[in-house]
Amino acid sequence: MAKNGITRLVLVGGGHSHIEVLRMFGMSPPDTCQLTFVTRDLLVPYSGMLPGYVAGHYDYPECHIDARPLAKRAGARICHAEVDGVDLDRRLVLCRDRPAVPFDILSVNIGSRPAIGDVPGAAEFALPAKPVDRFIQGWEDIVRRILDRGEKFRIVVAGAGAGGVELALTMQHFMNGELARRNLDPELVNFAIATAGPDIIPSHNAGVRKRMNRVLEKRGIALYTNDAIVEVRADSARCESGREMPYDALIWTTHAAPQPWVKDSGLATDEEGFLLVDETLRSVSHPFVFAAGDIASMQASPRPKSGVFAVRQGPYLSDNLRRTLAGEPPEPFTPQTNFLSLISTGDRNAIASRGGWSTEGHWVWRLKDYIDLKFMRKYEIDMTMGASDPAATAANGTEEAAMEMQCAGCGSKIAHSVLQNALARLESVEHRGVLIGLDAPDDAAVVEVPPGKLAVHTVDFFPAIVDDAFVFGRIAANHCLSDIYAMGASPHTALAVVTLPHGTEQEQEDLLTDVLGGALHVLMPAHTALVGGHTTEGEKLSFGLSVNGFVDREALLHKGGMQPGDRLILTKPLGTGVIFAADMRGKAKSYWLDEAIAAMMQSNKDAAECVYAHGATACTDVTGFGLVGHLLEMQRDGKADAELQLADIPVFTGALEASRAGIASSLYPHNARAESSVRENAAAHNADAYPLLYDPQTAGGLLASIPETKADACLAALHDAGYTRAAIVGRVLPGDQDSPRITIR
Repeated sequence: MAKNGITRLVLVGGGHSHIEVLRMFGMSPPDTCQLTFVTRDLLVPYSGMLPGYVAGHYDYPECHIDARPLAKRAGARICHAEVDGVDLDRRLVLCRDRPAVPFDILSVNIGSRPAIGDVPGAAEFALPAKPVDRFIQGWEDIVRRILDRGEKFRIVVAGAGAGGVELALTMQHFMNGELARRNLDPELVNFAIATAGPDIIPSHNAGVRKRMNRVLEKRGIALYTNDAIVEVRADSARCESGREMPYDALIWTTHAAPQPWVKDSGLATDEEGFLLVDETLRSVSHPFVFAAGDIASMQASPRPKSGVFAVRQGPYLSDNLRRTLAGEPPEPFTPQTNFLSLISTGDRNAIASRGGWSTEGHWVWRLKDYIDLKFMRKYEIDMTMGASDPAATAANGTEEAAMEMQCAGCGSKIAHSVLQNALARLESVEHRGVLIGLDAPDDAAVVEVPPGKLAVHTVDFFPAIVDDAFVFGRIAANHCLSDIYAMGASPHTALAVVTLPHGTEQEQEDLLTDVLGGALHVLMPAHTALVGGHTTEGEKLSFGLSVNGFVDREALLHKGGMQPGDRLILTKPLGTGVIFAADMRGKAKSYWLDEAIAAMMQSNKDAAECVYAHGATACTDVTGFGLVGHLLEMQRDGKADAELQLADIPVFTGALEASRAGIASSLYPHNARAESSVRENAAAHNADAYPLLYDPQTAGGLLASIPETKADACLAALHDAGYTRAAIVGRVLPGDQDSPRITIR
């Protein structure tokens, strides 16, 4: 159980109940608790507003709860990961592609998904309505296909529960509007609903079904009842009756199913595999596990899978987790038997019901809109007011003890047991060129240098810029390896340098495991051995690597070497500096960070191989000095001027928004001094993207000069390799050796 007086509480999943737990813990964090939030998505969709988003009534941020500021306010350590299972004996949450997360108390709120695996072909060809983010991506693709084709298109919805019917109506409403705006016939798109049952929306009263059947008939949506889909092929579905239903898109909204790992973990489940809990929301088989929302099945009071129950369970779950942490017995929760249900018909009308009563109209939609927006406002956090930082402070109630009498010098090193335990939880790379490495007790690593090779050395080290230490380890490792790749070399070995915040041994072990695990996630596919390093304590998490690589003399790439006529290719967008500056001010949106983090976690290895294969004459990685600063470094031999086309330079959406708001990185003023070597016209200087030319990048892309005849082929190869926003951003011109210049157009 708890170590050093600290209880490790892990929340798995970002469902409505856990969002409420984070909100309530943020208002009053419990003592002696180390809180960890494990979630696949930090931008959590609110199910009540998803139909409104599909219908076009809300934009993406409006119908998503940003869980990141809630987690930070609650002092939670964030693990941005997908869960594959739970080891109940060792009390570990098993995550995909990252170290396991240890816990003393576990809470599960991961929702449910349509039962798509029961029908042959459905998993391959149908688009399930959950998870929501993947449905939205699939729906946007369907919309593009319809508008690009301009031909007849048939959408079939499998399942006639409230979710399926609502989705069909909202999709139709949106498509009718889009087709009308393009002067296309709304009759191009036909909708149909297929269900195994005798009627639609079986969980609601007869009045609701009567009203909704009338709406479907009026809107021309075909309904096929008592005819379950039993097989799905690439362009048609076969029903139980033998009926063939051709389709261009098949949306799957059938009955809810749990994720298989819940039952596989050994937790008690009901017949369908949902986690079985008692009246306190605690597992009937493992009292240290709680669950809420769709994934939970209350043994004494089973209820339909509906977000309304998850919302109601949130405060009770929060209170019972707090009670368990304090050693007190949890209290029972009684789910409601009757509740107000509001089903949208897409056209700013809705049907309301409670028990046996029902009504409909535009006023019902306005009521639903009011309730939904009020619910969302409850979870808006003003991060400018400050928040807990789990990577910078110890757990509540233990900070003073952990900070007491901290030593400097070698006395500030991390305890040997912390280091050994963390390394034992990780898998490292073995390299035949390493004679003495991480597993040896010697004072230094010993590496054999291959004959005829040049050794390339680099080092980088900086404070954590993201909440998740594993993600930070990946970003930092990519950043550190980029200097090696930019010179045409292959990394071989690395030494880690880590500063861990003051805390208990268990906290430090978990943090060190995560950050080194993130680094190894990058080092292992790069065939780079971690051979040692140094740890120390400080105020906040910082990490870096000293990397050694090898290169053939004739393959070595320099910053200098650009030739007039070359095209300049940038492999990643600009803007990480300003986005994280906005984050420090509490002004960044999670989807800004998600976009930037995804790019920072992308290695430059394949990009380097690509530009080298296409005859790069010079190359560098774009990091702290910004695009202009690093381009000026490429001009230091005085042989070439450069011209940049501002409109062609890829930038992150969030970077543009932050730049428009006047936000800039602290290094921006220094970088902007390079303007003395820049010529630009007024239009370029006044453009929103102009300041981003001087924005410092972390784990930024490569900037390479490619011969003109090979530039287009190089760009195409980069896109094929996954650098989808790589672009030709300028060209190399004959230069004045005394004062090389950059022209921005």
